[in-house]
Amino acid sequence: MTARRIVLCLAILATLVVPSSAQQAPLRSPDVIFVPTPQEVVDAMLKLAKVTKNDVVYDLGSGDGRIPITAAKTYGARGVGIDIDPQRIKEATENLKTAGVGDRVKFLNQDLFTTDISEATVVTLYLLPSLNLKLMPKLNKELKPGTRIVSHAFDMGDAKPTETLNVNGRTIYFWTTPIK
Repeated sequence: MTARRIVLCLAILATLVVPSSAQQAPLRSPDVIFVPTPQEVVDAMLKLAKVTKNDVVYDLGSGDGRIPITAAKTYGARGVGIDIDPQRIKEATENLKTAGVGDRVKFLNQDLFTTDISEATVVTLYLLPSLNLKLMPKLNKELKPGTRIVSHAFDMGDAKPTETLNVNGRTIYFWTTPIK
């Protein structure tokens, strides 16, 4: 075998063998840094949305998965977490294993702007105002009328929330679709 062929074979092998310590890169750069929602705010968000066992809670930008996991553990709801960062999905999956609700929750390493969210009956957000505004057309187009949307800390511009709640200095906003 020539030296050129050996180098080519090694290059091909290098693309196939990834060390276990290597991390998969996000699908694209995340729009926000991960800052977890405090558990007391998670609890208040789900309570404000009146989550029940009949709901499907989608958390857009789900981070470590605490919102869908809590929805499943506390209310018996099904949960779907969507995050663009594979490291967050890995953390959420680990948290799901210890929570014992793996039959009710799944995490998707996808872009929240392109993922089909039409099965959601509740959507939770902790994104920047500009991202909430960018999401509004998608929320109105894909979600059934009456779908509940709860946002931690950030509103949707001129779209007046149906309700706001203060939890120890943190604001929660609530709308139902269609958002106007």
